[in-house]
This record gives sequence, C-alpha cells and structure tokens, in this order.
Amino acid sequence: MARSDLRALFRSNDRELKAVDFFADRRDEWATVAASLVRHVRAVRRPGFSVEDLETARRNALVFYGVGGIGKSTLSRGVAEHLADSSARGGDWPPLNAEVGRVLPVRIDLSNESGADFETLILTLRLAVAELGEPMPAFDIAFQRYWERNHPGEPVDEYLRRRTRFSRIPGARSLPGQIQSALSDIAQAVALPGTAGAVIGQSVGVVVRALREHRQQVRALAQCHRLADLLEAEPDLDALSYYSHLLAWDLSRVPDSKRATLVVLLDTFEDVGDRIHRDLERLIQRVVWLMPNALFIITGRNRLQWDDPRLEGQLDWAGPECWPLLAGGVSEEPRQHTVGYLTAEDCEIYLCERLTLAGQPLMDDRTRHLITANSHGLPLYLDLAVMRFLDLYRRHDCAPAPGDFNLDFPALVARTFRDLTPDVRRVLRAVSLLDSFSVELATAAAGLDHDAPALDLVERPFVDTDPGAPWRYRLHSLVRDTVQEADHTSEDRWSEADWQRAARRAFVALGREATGNDRPRLVGALRQGLRLARDYRLDLGWMADAAFDYVDDFIWEPIELPPAHEGGGDPISTPAEALSVTLSAIAQRQREHRGHTADRLRTVLASNQLPGALCELPRYFLAECDRDLGHFDASLDGMRQVADAQGRLAPTAARGLVHLARRVGRFDHVRTAIEALGSEGRADRARGDLWWTQGNIGPACSAYAVGRDEALGLGQPGEAALSQACLAFAAAFQDRPRAAEQIARAEDMLGGVSIRWADIQTAIASLVRDAGVAPDLPQRAEDTITRAREAGLTSSIAYIRLAVCLHFLVLGNSTELDEARGQLRACVRGEEFAYLAELSHLMADEEPPADLPRAHWLDGQASVQARWVAIVEDRRREAAAIRGE
Repeated sequence: MARSDLRALFRSNDRELKAVDFFADRRDEWATVAASLVRHVRAVRRPGFSVEDLETARRNALVFYGVGGIGKSTLSRGVAEHLADSSARGGDWPPLNAEVGRVLPVRIDLSNESGADFETLILTLRLAVAELGEPMPAFDIAFQRYWERNHPGEPVDEYLRRRTRFSRIPGARSLPGQIQSALSDIAQAVALPGTAGAVIGQSVGVVVRALREHRQQVRALAQCHRLADLLEAEPDLDALSYYSHLLAWDLSRVPDSKRATLVVLLDTFEDVGDRIHRDLERLIQRVVWLMPNALFIITGRNRLQWDDPRLEGQLDWAGPECWPLLAGGVSEEPRQHTVGYLTAEDCEIYLCERLTLAGQPLMDDRTRHLITANSHGLPLYLDLAVMRFLDLYRRHDCAPAPGDFNLDFPALVARTFRDLTPDVRRVLRAVSLLDSFSVELATAAAGLDHDAPALDLVERPFVDTDPGAPWRYRLHSLVRDTVQEADHTSEDRWSEADWQRAARRAFVALGREATGNDRPRLVGALRQGLRLARDYRLDLGWMADAAFDYVDDFIWEPIELPPAHEGGGDPISTPAEALSVTLSAIAQRQREHRGHTADRLRTVLASNQLPGALCELPRYFLAECDRDLGHFDASLDGMRQVADAQGRLAPTAARGLVHLARRVGRFDHVRTAIEALGSEGRADRARGDLWWTQGNIGPACSAYAVGRDEALGLGQPGEAALSQACLAFAAAFQDRPRAAEQIARAEDMLGGVSIRWADIQTAIASLVRDAGVAPDLPQRAEDTITRAREAGLTSSIAYIRLAVCLHFLVLGNSTELDEARGQLRACVRGEEFAYLAELSHLMADEEPPADLPRAHWLDGQASVQARWVAIVEDRRREAAAIRGE
C-alpha cells in the first residue's frame, strides 16, 4: 500500500511530481508471520492447552531484528495493517491460512519518542480486546482497583479522551462501559450495596472471600485460581504486569463464535532496556509469558536475549528451557530472524514507485542502478537518496546526474550510533579498520581492558557472523564504509591521531593472531595487516615472519591489497605495498607465466621499499623464476646472494644452488653440498634428485619418501606434495604398477596445494611410465610441453624430451629416436641439461657425441650406463608382454 510521502510532498512546488511512501517487498517476512500464526493457533487449540499452566516453555514470540534503517518499523506497520485488513496490501502479500481464523492485531511503539510506558501497554492491550465485545471481568476488576489507586479522581474514559494515542483503537469508546458492566455484575453477585465502585473500595475483601469460598454467585470467576491473590496484592506497577494473566484467562473464555487470536506487535524494542537496567523489559517479558494464547511479534535493532540463562535474576524467565525457539540454530517458527537487506530488484521497484512524474519514474536507469549498488539493500539509504534527489531536482529544476549519488550517507552511521554507549562506539570505530574480527581483536584494537563493549557490539544486527571464518565477525559493509566519515560530526569523534593509534593497536593484535600453525588465520592477518600498514604508514614488524611462514606451505592463497588510489598496476610507495606485490607475485606465479612474475619481482627490488631482512624474499623467487625460464647465470647469481645473506631463505637458496649444479652435471659437487643442507634445505628431496640421474631408482624413491613423510609430520602439505611428485617421476622409470599408485597419490596431494611445477612433473611421470607402451605418448608429450611453455616452465621441457627419447628407444624406432634426440639437444644450453642428452645415449648403450659436455658421474660413466641399459631392457620386456609378443 502506498500513501503520500509528506516529507517529499513538502519539498517541491511541482504538483505533477508524485511522491509516495512505498513499502518495499517483505514477502519472506510475511510468510514467516503467517507460518508462525498457523503454528501458534494449532498449539493454542490443542487439547490440554491452558493459560494457567505457568511452567511450560513459551513459544509465542516472533522476533525480527536488524540494523537501524532496515525497515523493521515499516514491516511492523505493514504486518499490522495486513492482519487487520488483508485487502490493505492487495496482491502484494497472500492472505492468511483459513485455519488461523479471526485475528486481532494491536501494534505498540515502544520508542522513547512515543512516550509509551508500561501502563500504556497494558491499557492498549485491554482496548484491543474490547473490540470483541465480550466482558473481561477478571482483568477489569483488578485493573479498576489499580486505576483507582494510581489515578484517583480521573475516570478511565476521561483519561482516554485526553490522549489521542488511544483514539485510533476502536475499543476506546466501548471500554469504559465494559468495565462498568463487569463491575456491576460482580457487585450484584456478592450483594454489595451501591454502585460498582464498591467493588474496588472497602468491600474488595468481600469479593476476595467470595472467590476463595467458590460461592455460587461468583463460581465462573472463582475458576480463575490466581484472581483472589492478585486482588489482595498491592495494586502497583509490578502487580499490573501480572494482570496480563487475567486478561489471558478472560480471552480463553470468550465463546468460539467471537474468539480471535490476539497478535501484539511490539516495535522499537531496543528502547525497552539498555542491557543493564532491564526493569521495563522484565515487565514486558512477564506479559509475554503470562499470555501464551497471544502471539507477540517483536521488532528491534537487537537480538532478544531471553534465551540466555545468564540473565536469570534480571528477567523472570531466562534460558533455552523457557524460550526454546529463541535460541540460536532452531528452525521451527516462531523464532528470531534478522531482517534481510532488500534485493537489487526490490531496490529498483522502490525507487521506481517512490518518485514519479506524469506516471513515469523520475529517476533514470543509471541513477537507480548506482543508488541500488551503493545501498547494499539498506532501505534507509534508499530513503536518504530519494530526499537528496528531490533537493537537487528542486534546486536545478532537472534530474541530477548519476554521479551525484556515488557517495555514502553519514546519517546511516548516526542512526547506528544512537543507541550505543561510548565504549561500544569506541569498539565500533576500531573494528571499522578491520575486514573481520573477534571479540579479543575488537577489545585490543579499541584499547580497552574488558570485553563487555565488544560482546555488546557483536550482538548488534549490523555485525554479520561467519562461524567458519578465522575471525567470525564483520561489520556490514555500508556501516563500515561510513563510520570514519560520520565520525567527523559526532560529539565524541576521534582525531587523526586517535585513528592512527587504533590502527597500530589493531595491527599489533593481528600480529599476535598470525601463526603458521593456523593457515587461514595467518593469511587473514597478512591481508588485514598489509592494508593497515599501508594506509597508516606502519612498520612491517611481525609481517616479516608471517610472510616467510606464508611461502612455506605452497598453498598460495591470494594476498592482494585493495587499490589505495585510482588506476591499475603495482604502485610501490610503501614497504607494505612492496611486500604485498611480492607475495602476490609469488602466489600468482602458479597461475601466470614465470616471465611476468620475474618482472614484478624486479620492480619490487628496484623500489628499495622492503626492509633488508625481507629483500631475500623477492630475490630468491626471482632466482627461481630465472631458473625455470632458462636464465642459468642470473639464477645462479640470485641464489648465491640469498645463500650468502644467511637469512631465512638461505637453506632454500643453498638447495637451489645444488639444483643448478645438478643441471650442469656436476654430481660430485651435488653429493658434497647435500650433506650441508639439512632438513631446512630439503636434503632428502635433493638426494632423490641426485640418485635418479645415476640410474639408482630405488634409493631415489626412498629418499623422496623420507622427505615426504617428514614434511607431513611437520604439517607442510606443500613440501610433501612436491616430494611425492618427484617420487612419482622416479618410480615411473622402473616399476609401472607402483608408478601408477604414486602418480595417483601425487595428484591427490596436489589437489590441496598450488604448485604448477609439481603438476607438470606429475604429468611427465605419466609419460615416463607409459614410454614404449602408449601409442599416443608423442602427442601427450607435445600437450605437456604446451602447458609448460604457457607457465614459463621451460626447464621442464628437457625432461619431457627425455621421456620421448625413452619411448622410441624402447620401441626400437631409430628414426624417431634420432629426431627426439635432436629436440632434446635443442634444450641444452652449454653444460645445462647436457647430462640428459648424454643419458639418451647411455641408456641405448651408445657412446655420446664428442661435442656434448660430459657429466661428472658419481661412480663413472660405465656404471651409470649399465644401470640405465638395464632399465630400458626391463621396459622392453614389459612392453612386449603388454603387446602379447
């Protein structure tokens, strides 16, 4: 239903312009209300249900909570209107299930601005049920006694006439008469003289005795077992809250022909209590408990905490045993719901319907799309955007440009701040610096020594929860984006120095959370820490150790800084940007050409932004890229620099030097250098690399397996997968069934990490395993070469060419073998990879060409040649058996 929007109506002289207070679609919420009503009605009509049962858990509270401006009050009004008259919203919302029957809705605004108090709430409930036209004698006799004591000389009807808030309720005209009628009937039943006023005067004791003695005249009322006790109690506000039990009892005795389900909508519930002083909330909760035959629909900013057993003492009934459907994780209605943000489609409809000119939307498509994108589905944002649009439209006498709406509205945060204490506002500002946070992080970033404000904040509806994240809480993005802008106008605003101090506290706290034993937390700390360090010019501190821990596992989650300014590229003007580009390049090398990675790392080194201890990080991985790209001398120089620096990557660089020595066939030097590598230098993997070249396949596989198992024991899945890929390659030369198992295991282990070289190495293992057996091997080899070239892994091509040579050697195809050898010789650059070309001749029991550089075989060329010839002969016999020869 759309009414005129008075604020918009009085902002323009244009009579053709139509502004309506359009209600955005909340069909899901209405469906929840409808389902809750069906369940509630079924429960109330179930045999054995009794309003006087005060021990059974309550299931009569439906809660909608959400950030300020999300549309909760509008939802509450819309539900009330639709319950009162299903035609009010036409076809927007479907009608209620016929099973529900008649519904009697009453909506009460509990906001501070409305001035509603508890007495008003109780009186409003009584006015609502007056519409049934049935007496409520138990409640009325107690209420009249309360009224006479607390409003002496002021009749109820006079009170109602002077307060316009009650004039909207139809029962306001009939209530005084109903009360007087009920009291007269009671006075007559117990033979009290005079008017009905005697009932609540000195003769109330007569009524109580009649009730306790179950006299025939008041037998019906005497069935309300607690009425006498309530009449004897002091008629104060506390007793008034218990009178709701009497109202529930009266409602339960209404004839079926006139019976209706009372639905009480309590809006702006956040103003009921401040989570410290819960006096009013206690009274209202008592009403909900004592009226189990009424459905209460509560809307507010905060989740209802009645399911928390720690509130026992502050509230009469607390804990999931009392309110099972208010606890987290339940699916049965009625329960607690976060009011969702509007979909993009709903936002578009809202903006189209809200402002029209000559029956057409006043806003153009681009403006609507931009406002919708910036709103993040928050209705308050849409409303503020409409007001801004009208102001600009009136000022310039034409529709404003879309660019005028590419902004946030500080009023959103002002609304959010409204009901926060100073300490909670302090925490909110601090966590706006973070993408996600925990209670501990929030407290530390705010500089507080107690968690209560952070615990309060995370219960607010503008804080989203992701239990699977390293830190489970995050601010709604629109609130987070506008906190600092809105802070300039707040009374307790922060200075630039305050923000700087908060950023440093948050940065230090993240450092305490960054641990290599918890990979998701390490990566999360790096991402958040880099942004803080860049934006607030912080020293990198703990990030150096975190960066080295990050590169140890070969998993390579993206570490990207959001741009600090317009434009692309890798701007490097701070140490944080330099480290971010470094980590990003290292990770991306698994998905891009090694040449591009090398260029980015050279840019980092040229910027001179990284502190000395971190320079080895881009330098080592640049050397690794140069090695893969075939830049032997550049790789050798880079590895030596890192090894000589004796930093964190010195053992890794030492292994890199060993790897380069193996490439040029200096196997005697490799054997000596391996002994100095140790576990940090992955000595076992280096031994495996050495032994397979000598034709010692068994020792090679054993060494790789030891390295794999050690890495698994240390929780290093990347290194383990790398060793397994090498094991699969070595095993493929000698034992095809075992190689198939090792290849499958390598593929499985590589599924959890990202090591492109190991992926290619496993594919080469498949080629070696099928050499002499698979007819399509040459084509598969070319496909693998294409993959290697696309990745910039040109060094892998030499090993692929060796597998093709083995294939044609096993088959005895001399012509194809010569061609394959020629392609392998093309991979030889001086001494680099010359040993592979030499092997292609040794395994054929031939003398290598005189112009080919010779490798320094460990136990001589003859021994190596004999082992490789035996490997080829074994494969020929196996291939012949497969072919059935």
